[in-house]
Amino acid sequence: MLGPKSMYVNEALKDGFIGADFGIETDLSNKLHDNWRTFNQEFVPLYLTKFPDKTKIAAGLACGALWTVGKGILNGDIVLCPNGSGSYLVGEVAGDYSFNVNEVLPHRRNVKWSSNVIERADMSVSLQYSAGSI
Repeated sequence: MLGPKSMYVNEALKDGFIGADFGIETDLSNKLHDNWRTFNQEFVPLYLTKFPDKTKIAAGLACGALWTVGKGILNGDIVLCPNGSGSYLVGEVAGDYSFNVNEVLPHRRNVKWSSNVIERADMSVSLQYSAGSI
């Protein structure tokens, strides 16, 4: 949600967002169906056309993650995002989906970042395992 290997962590903290890309250059405002499977039925073929070397499973995971950022995460949800240094940033989702053309991670949600940082070593084992997923 902050880019590969958290490469956009500084931009996300400064501008208050989480986001995704996955090469889908379309405003999804009217395409984020209530069911992620319906979304994937529409966008997996588009993804595979753009990235023909990817598997259908990879396409499904990418599109599922894109749907999760856009629709699955709700306003008020707490997100944990790796900061690229072994710790996790804590934020509260504070806005609906927006498409930000020509920006990094254009599929975005506003986030109010907390000053709290959680060290991975301080997490329970089950939280450590789940922290690697969206």
